Amino acid sequence: MVRGALLAAWMGGALASPVVASDARLSLTLAGAAPAEGACRLSFLAENQIGTDLDAMVLEAVIFTASGTVDRLLLLDFRTLPQGKPRVRQFDLPGTDCASVGQILINGAHACQGAELAENACMGALVPASRVDGIEVTG
Repeated sequence: MVRGALLAAWMGGALASPVVASDARLSLTLAGAAPAEGACRLSFLAENQIGTDLDAMVLEAVIFTASGTVDRLLLLDFRTLPQGKPRVRQFDLPGTDCASVGQILINGAHACQGAELAENACMGALVPASRVDGIEVTG
């Protein structure tokens, strides 16, 4: 009887566990870097394959120069990211020449919100990449 109650309690907890699929991926690809009104405009392609919609995602990023020094820290607000639907988000780096950017480090998740989302789901599933020559994206 006690064993059955424990099994039921364990199963109930398992059914209510936070969402993160074993093959969860949050692809974040730098797809462009171009001058725009005195800034460098970064274009990211975000693809949420976590298993649930993201109601909010804000990532802390560190921008490094081409010579490897820290230029700045900033928060990138990707807003909502629906499950299975790619989204492009753009961010301007005021007063920055794109040729001076060498690396973007995704330092952590300031916000990662979604229905029954497991803690650290965004950073745990993050797959950073870059299609822009000379700028590496890591995380």
